Amino acid sequence: RKPLMAANWKMNITHLEAIAYLNKLGFTLGDKDYEAADVVLFPAFVALRSVQTIVDADRLPIKFGAQDMSAHEHGAFTGEISANMLVKLQTHYVLLGHSERRANHNETDELVNTKAKLAIKNKLIPMIAIGETLEIRQAGNAIAHTVSQLKAALKAITADKVKEVVIAYEPVWAIGTGEVAQASDAQEMCNEIRLALAKLYSDEISQKIRILYG
Repeated sequence: RKPLMAANWKMNITHLEAIAYLNKLGFTLGDKDYEAADVVLFPAFVALRSVQTIVDADRLPIKFGAQDMSAHEHGAFTGEISANMLVKLQTHYVLLGHSERRANHNETDELVNTKAKLAIKNKLIPMIAIGETLEIRQAGNAIAHTVSQLKAALKAITADKVKEVVIAYEPVWAIGTGEVAQASDAQEMCNEIRLALAKLYSDEISQKIRILYG
């Protein structure tokens, strides 16, 4: 598996700042960097067009994605962004199920699954975030909870469609809590995720899917 490094800009960086940042990144990274890892940026919606323009104009081997997308294809859904809108901007990835979306917008596993299937239908690559809170980890349910999120997110996604999906493990318990996730914690959970993928699909598919930590 080729490593993948993704940067979620969250609600930071205006479209003008994105242009300056991307120009600097383009000068900083060289062929050896791109050979070593795929680079994916997740700008805010309003900066996607700026990122797409620079990537195209400078022919940068950088991929980009949206931080979220609607579970609806079109219609009276004020403020939402459809998969088709993202496709028209040549977007490659879409980040789904981020812990902030789950906590602040009450996004459920079922909603993440609906969005993931819609993304795949529109030839977007879902990067699905899963992970446990401090309360869940302290209760000893970290692995069961995270694997449950994984299974729910991938429900009814067939083996031929899941190969390009990326799984991002977020140790929510180590974000702003004062707790620190060790390398062994990340390795243990990523291993459990891969074992679960093998049971859901096959060892071959499990080994192809990229699992990120962050």
